[in-house]
Amino acid sequence: MNTPYSFKIYSTTAQLPLNWDDLAVSTIFLSKKYLEILEKSSPENMVCHFIGLFENETLIGIALSQFLDLNQLESFGDRDKCIKTTVRNLVFRNLGSHVLVIGNNMLTGQNAFALSESIDKKKALQALKSAALALKKLFQSKGKKIHITTYKDFHKEDITNFAIPEFKNDYQFSTQPNMVFHIDESWKSEQDYIDSLSKKYRDQYKRARKKAAIIEKRKMHLEDIIALEDTIYDLYFHVAKNAPFNTFFLPKNHFRIFKEIFKDKFLFYGYFINEKLIGFNTLIKNGFVMDTYFLGYDENIQREKMLYLNMLYDMIAYSINKGFKEIVFARTALEIKSSVGAKPLKMYGFIAHSNPIVNSYMPKIFRYLEPETNWQERNPFK
Repeated sequence: MNTPYSFKIYSTTAQLPLNWDDLAVSTIFLSKKYLEILEKSSPENMVCHFIGLFENETLIGIALSQFLDLNQLESFGDRDKCIKTTVRNLVFRNLGSHVLVIGNNMLTGQNAFALSESIDKKKALQALKSAALALKKLFQSKGKKIHITTYKDFHKEDITNFAIPEFKNDYQFSTQPNMVFHIDESWKSEQDYIDSLSKKYRDQYKRARKKAAIIEKRKMHLEDIIALEDTIYDLYFHVAKNAPFNTFFLPKNHFRIFKEIFKDKFLFYGYFINEKLIGFNTLIKNGFVMDTYFLGYDENIQREKMLYLNMLYDMIAYSINKGFKEIVFARTALEIKSSVGAKPLKMYGFIAHSNPIVNSYMPKIFRYLEPETNWQERNPFK
């Protein structure tokens, strides 16, 4: 590949160029601090590398790669028991257990790379493709053959840059949308949001709040997170295990490490009944955007007290009060997120299998890799 740009691959944040964060302005999830969190508490079946793109000696792009070994997982998710799920699990076990992600498999959105404004984006992607090939060789040398390489979560306007020969054999896909909540400039408080809802959804709000009247919500600090780490993990693991599809599980120390490094940019809210932690959610301040992160809850209480819906309302209230412009609610639970006002944003990616014959069937295979979700979009506003 002829490209004016070169690349360097780093395995630790200590190796990163001093001016790395100068390019991590579009998203906090490429900053050194966030990459340090991954370094200290990424899932057990994940190996992260950090990629610098250079024009001569000048850093002009930064990227994240994550290698996933799906053989290390006991389960890909226990919720759906159907033929399609069985086929998907077989495909991953036998044809795609080693996955190289250029991007972040733990988040939704364009957190794969950030490029300097002045450079040729297509040529930068050529260099990034070269870096991915070098990573495949690196894992091969360690006895880990990469089966699937994927570049994930781009907006429609981003994908034109992938129209280069290097990506001609990659299958372009679109997965479940990213649910994004736009905060109206006129809203200054939670009450403004409630007033903008139609009667049906104002009634839903009142019903949810009434059901959860017994629950106490607390902002938790580092010492609280450490003290309740086992319970937090149990609540998280219950939700993760019952998701329709999973490619990783967080380690127990993940939230503690996150709070230690991100401090006030990482928010952890616990939900208690009679001093017992029965649920939690987490938020990350990402410039003017609030990113929702992982959560956990006791399923029985969740249903009875409409806890998940209350968490969504709490996230909206906090983000309005603090002047954020939008909330990234990510994938999953599309309909309930839609019912509070989030809108679907279509995201695109590219995927290729290392075996050319298998790769030629990727459009058919992919239907089994991505769980299908039937949902109805709601509009809760007047």
